[in-house]
Amino acid sequence: MSTPHASTPQVSTLYAGGKVFDGESLLADRGLLVQGERIARIAPLAEFEGFAGTRIDTAGATLLPGLIDCHVHLIYSGDGDPRAVCGRMSVGQIVLTALDNAQASLAGGIAALRDCGGKDYLEFAVRDACNRGTFQGPAIRCAGRMICMTGGHGNYIGRVADGVDEVVKAVREQVHAGSDLIKIMATGGVMTPGVNPQDAHYSPEEIAAGIAEGHRFHRPCASHAQGRDGILNAVYGGIDSIEHGIFMDEVCCQAMLERRTFLVPTLSAVRNILAHAGEGVPDYAVEKARAVAETHRRSIKMYYEAGGRIAMGTDAGTPFNRHGQNALELAYMVEIGMTPADALKAATVNAAELNRMPERGRLAEGKLADLLLVEGDPTQDIAMAAERKNHRFLVKGGMRVAARAAG
Repeated sequence: MSTPHASTPQVSTLYAGGKVFDGESLLADRGLLVQGERIARIAPLAEFEGFAGTRIDTAGATLLPGLIDCHVHLIYSGDGDPRAVCGRMSVGQIVLTALDNAQASLAGGIAALRDCGGKDYLEFAVRDACNRGTFQGPAIRCAGRMICMTGGHGNYIGRVADGVDEVVKAVREQVHAGSDLIKIMATGGVMTPGVNPQDAHYSPEEIAAGIAEGHRFHRPCASHAQGRDGILNAVYGGIDSIEHGIFMDEVCCQAMLERRTFLVPTLSAVRNILAHAGEGVPDYAVEKARAVAETHRRSIKMYYEAGGRIAMGTDAGTPFNRHGQNALELAYMVEIGMTPADALKAATVNAAELNRMPERGRLAEGKLADLLLVEGDPTQDIAMAAERKNHRFLVKGGMRVAARAAG
């Protein structure tokens, strides 16, 4: 697919006529003024009477922050067996695939994303090109190589490290390579053959040492953590976010609440595997997905109802989990009991906080003008934000993103 093009940013643009969801509250009768790449003013419409610049009519729609996906894999494109497909690709093909996937996400309303594990740092070239504006794309944070034990989840592509000293060294390697965050694999997973998602992989001492080293170098730390014991090892070790959280129990929940640990649910991952069983997804992945699906939903619901902090993440790139359809995760979160407003907050304010993106995720004066205009009121009907057909357009840093066909 061709690279999306951006229109020339206007010196001053007023968005008015519809509603504004600022990341936490729905506001009526407000105008939002953009100057250059930033939001200059949000105020009652009367204040903008006589405005002489460019005016965008948002009647019948809601303006909200550009969405943030906290868990994707840019090198994978949602094939039935992503590992096998990626293994046949050249270095150049992998880089171009990652760029295409990043731009597909942007076109789907994702203004920023966090890549939670790639291959040999190839995705860093895409991150750097998008972040400096060489190519249009979302703002990108990258974990680099996932850190896992011998035979652990992701071992075929990650940085294998055993023992405290080796885990610390592996973290230092990611920092040296330019990683924005550290990704540590606390448990087995669905997409690696021969491992059990419920098994804790790293010992408490190993994972705590890796997290401490990441924090020493000012990197947030995320943990693939599905089984109960591995979740606790990561949480007690000081992890910033638990990814997936399938077998959380009340003890996990309480420990995470006390530490204000973020949970990134990735409901899209298991859901898409089950929806496409028999379409090239490995049998072992389908079997494990069936075994964990209901427990996963219950665990996320439990943490939400307890008041835990949730940030949206999709695991885009896993089987039939397409980049560009990331926003569907909003609907899946609402299906398990989240309110539409809280799902939107998970994809904006909370996601920005987890990713340490203080200038994004909220519509407020002085923030970057990352704006998604959607039909209707997504705080009443989440499909308005979740389904791309209901998106009017995305603005990133004050520049409108051209339409692109859904992937």
